[in-house]
Amino acid sequence: MPSKRFLQNPLQLGSMVRASEDAVMRMLLKSTTLLLFVSTLFPPQAARPQSVSHPQPDTPASFDQTANEALAAMRTRADELKIGGVAVVAFMPGQDLQSWTSKMIVVGRYKDLPTATDKGSNLLGIAYAKASEMADTLKDSGSNTRPPMTGEFGWQGGVIAHGETGYLIAAFSGGKSEDDLEVSRAGLAKLKPFLAKTARKP
Repeated sequence: MPSKRFLQNPLQLGSMVRASEDAVMRMLLKSTTLLLFVSTLFPPQAARPQSVSHPQPDTPASFDQTANEALAAMRTRADELKIGGVAVVAFMPGQDLQSWTSKMIVVGRYKDLPTATDKGSNLLGIAYAKASEMADTLKDSGSNTRPPMTGEFGWQGGVIAHGETGYLIAAFSGGKSEDDLEVSRAGLAKLKPFLAKTARKP
């Protein structure tokens, strides 16, 4: 049963109702303000665009297969000439020497042992000396563009080719200079398509 006090004071009851309504509105206003403040601290993240993968041109890492083909051709040519030694191929990216990727194989032997009249030869070292000379001069080894530096011999037997993405090198040591040159040319012929594959798209 309603309180006699409320029934006797209808104005007071109305005031209490309005006060309750005001309290509820103030609470809602505070809640809304708090939510707006929190939303400024943690804005919704924009949807990230889907990444689209594009095919990349061949990189030095893919030189391995081309190098194997070139070295196989050099071995075949050396066998035809009946010579042995060391074959080296390399890819030097860019327009000046900063790094290279290289591979080598031994064709029969990698050194000539010393004798009573000869101090012997490290064919591996000679082949890399030819390659190193070309990496600096950007010319075939033994081109006499300058006097040989320490660590070089200035001997023929290495060839180099230039392309948009860098330089290719092939060198052989183990036979006469003209035979070494023939072997290296066989390797370079197999290497040259690599420059076309790595060329940048226009």
